[in-house]
Amino acid sequence: MGDLRMRDISDAMKRNISVRAEQWGCSLSDEAKRLVQEGMIAEEPVANDDDLTAWDSLRSILGPENDDEAEAFAKIMDEIEADRKRDFGRPIEDLE
Repeated sequence: MGDLRMRDISDAMKRNISVRAEQWGCSLSDEAKRLVQEGMIAEEPVANDDDLTAWDSLRSILGPENDDEAEAFAKIMDEIEADRKRDFGRPIEDLE
């Protein structure tokens, strides 16, 4: 692991980081690293999920680990999606 030195930090910023470190029960250095990491995560671009199916959105969270299970699960999800979109043959109500 490498070191990183930060220069010209205002006394107020150092004091604020120090107070936060005390609240979290960690060192000033650990709190500064946590804040930098949070800042980097906050600046990551947000993916546009508008074009994804429910399966695509949840695959990384709920999907099976191996490829055979993933393929079978994807087929099931495709069938569910197709059923959801089908009319099921219900007659259209006469509104007159």
